[in-house]
Amino acid sequence: MKIAVEGCCHGELDKIYETIAYLEKKESVKVDLLLCCGDFQAVRNEGDMNCMAIPLKYRMMQTFYKYYSGEKKAPVLTIFIGGNHEASNHLQELPYGGWVAPNIYYLGYAGVVRYKGIRIGGVSGIFKSHDYRRGHHEFPPYDHSTLRSVYHVRNIEVFKLKQMPIDIFMSHDWPRGIYHHGCTAELLRKKKFLRQEVESNSLGSPAAEELLAHLQPKYWFSAHLHVKFAAVKKHPPKPNTTPRVTKFLSLDKCLPHRDFLQIVDVAERPGSSEGLEYDPEWLAILKATNSLQSTDPHPWNPPENNGLHERWDFRPSEAAMMQVAKDFSGELAIPDNFSQTVQPYDPKRPKQHAALSCSTNPQTTELCATLGLTDLYAHALQGGGNLSRIQVGTAGEDDDDCGGSADERSEYPTDTSGLSILYNPDEITIEDEWEEEEGTEEVEGSCNPKSAVRGENLPDGPAGEEVQTPGRMVLPPPKSDTADPPPLMNLPPPSHSTPAVADRSRSGAEGEEPCKDKDDVADGDADDASSALATLKRSSDEAEAPGSKGTTPRIKRRNQVIYTTVEDDDE
Repeated sequence: MKIAVEGCCHGELDKIYETIAYLEKKESVKVDLLLCCGDFQAVRNEGDMNCMAIPLKYRMMQTFYKYYSGEKKAPVLTIFIGGNHEASNHLQELPYGGWVAPNIYYLGYAGVVRYKGIRIGGVSGIFKSHDYRRGHHEFPPYDHSTLRSVYHVRNIEVFKLKQMPIDIFMSHDWPRGIYHHGCTAELLRKKKFLRQEVESNSLGSPAAEELLAHLQPKYWFSAHLHVKFAAVKKHPPKPNTTPRVTKFLSLDKCLPHRDFLQIVDVAERPGSSEGLEYDPEWLAILKATNSLQSTDPHPWNPPENNGLHERWDFRPSEAAMMQVAKDFSGELAIPDNFSQTVQPYDPKRPKQHAALSCSTNPQTTELCATLGLTDLYAHALQGGGNLSRIQVGTAGEDDDDCGGSADERSEYPTDTSGLSILYNPDEITIEDEWEEEEGTEEVEGSCNPKSAVRGENLPDGPAGEEVQTPGRMVLPPPKSDTADPPPLMNLPPPSHSTPAVADRSRSGAEGEEPCKDKDDVADGDADDASSALATLKRSSDEAEAPGSKGTTPRIKRRNQVIYTTVEDDDE
């Protein structure tokens, strides 16, 4: 099946779907699924914009409300995760995931679903060390602090995700260290301000790094840094298993002449259902870890095999998964049960002072009732106070007031004091004061579509090694494990793409292997080395302003361009 991967959406749904439609018509292909890697901005009305961590002058409705109101319907099944610029009051209605509009599905704080037998998982938000060990204590109305901390990743979500294998994973920010497995020199040429963080290995998420090493998915897609970057991560072999490879790809935001969309071919599993389905193993994990949920802001570590907890392994048994199937009467297809919970935006009757919208979501209510889960949002809206974690099977001494083992050493990256004091532009927020050279980014940072189409100089995985999915997968093995996967699309370069500049001689840092091609596409299988991944860029009808073609790069602040629909090279 053909999966379209998109970087930062920033509410530009109309333009993303138009781009996909153009590709389908021009090349006679059919995109089965769209994955969006955060900053989706599911803004339903003016009240939702008050729950976004962006300056007032950049708060625009964009086009999501059309899909929420029913004016339009997504032409492609869309799955997305949250980033650090979201309508948090809306997404918090669906902590376990759900439909935000017909044919548009949100994975929740963390989630795993199945599509054509492929497990697709993701975690929403970005990493911040000072909030990582806290519960989900932020609920509307937000103050200046919680407006930002609400989208920070929590260790409970990472703990749940580590209980099962996943084929395709999405995160908004990058796994820390992934930049060492791709063309680092090319990345630093495009984003010079990242050099200090790359050299100190402080760029990216330690939690995502932990997940990458543990899950070892075949694909990992990210966004956040507004640059296309591909890498191949070769994992050390685990006992009695074949070494696995992860193909990493990060994409840009939806703007003209930017690499924001890419098509990949993924082998579906034989005999699998056509629609979007719940994953019984994931739902069994949610049931088993429900007592660990918390709205308490105090730090907490998940249970470990350290003699203090009777249970630390929450991988579900076959009986637990069968019980989940029984809870749903054997029907695991995700129901089309979307319903509006607030009045959508009306462009004919705009409201300048709209009230904040807070309500429970029937989808979450139904899922919680079926599985016996706790609706954290409903609990908070009903004034239930802080919901502390209930430790299951705790042995030895009593835990502290936060219901966990806050003073215990955890296997998760909780000791990140060094990161908290570093100036880390990995968290791209509108208010950040760092600057980057944007004057030449559209030309220098553009891809060479011919190279992507030909599939030349693609980074290879281990020669002759077979990439296998993890052994606990209860689904039938993918086709790619037993036979050669179908060839990737071989599309001609888009005629409206930005012309590629002449290749300049360059080499990496001392001891670093020079990059083969600046548009290398992550591909870990030796059999896929000659396959192609098609990159499509959206053209702009904007004419260049006079005097904007000078040779001296012009410096722009990110907060002047991150929410514009076209790039302007004038200062």
